[in-house]
Amino acid sequence: MATKIRLQRHGRKNYAFYPIVIADSRAPRDGKFIERIGSYNPNTNPATVTLNFERALYWLNVGAQPTDTVRSILSHEGVLLMKHLQGGVKKGAFDEAEAQRRFEAWKSNRQATVDAAKASMASKKELEVKQRLEAETAKNKAKAEEVAKKKAELAAAKAEAEAAAAAEAAATEETPAAEAEAPAAE
Repeated sequence: MATKIRLQRHGRKNYAFYPIVIADSRAPRDGKFIERIGSYNPNTNPATVTLNFERALYWLNVGAQPTDTVRSILSHEGVLLMKHLQGGVKKGAFDEAEAQRRFEAWKSNRQATVDAAKASMASKKELEVKQRLEAETAKNKAKAEEVAKKKAELAAAKAEAEAAAAAEAAATEETPAAEAEAPAAE
C-alpha cells in the first residue's frame, strides 16, 4: 500500500491546525488514516509541533512518503537526520553510539538556536512596547504643555480684562466726583 505522511486540516476558518497522520495516498485529505503521529499548529509563534518521534521514524523507514510541509516539519524535528544517521550505521560508517552523539549535538545546537530566536523576538517586542510608551509619554507631555499654555493665555487675557474693567470703573468713579466738584466750585 502506498502510504503518505501528511497533514489533515482541522479547526475553524482562518484558524486551522493540522494533525500529522499516516494515510493511504488514495484516501481523501481529511478522510481515513492509518495512524496519527502528531500535530502542527501554525497559529502560534513559533509554530507548535508535537510529534511521536519513534513512530515517524518507523514509518519513514518502511517507505512512507512525507508531503513537502511534513518533510519540513520532520527535518526541523530531526527525524530525517536520525534516518540518515541510521543509514550510516547500517553501512558501517560509524557505530550507534556515534550516531546518538551526533544527533544529540545537533539537537542541542538546534535548541540553542530556537531559544535565541525566542529571546530575540521577546526582546524585540519588549523594545517596541517601551518605544510606544515613550512616544505616548512625549505626546502626552506636549499636549499638557499646550493645554497649560492655553490656560496661561486665557488667565492673562482674563487678568487684562479685569484690569481694564477696574481702570474703567476707577475712571468712571473719578469723573462723577469731578463733575460734582465743578458745580460746587462755581
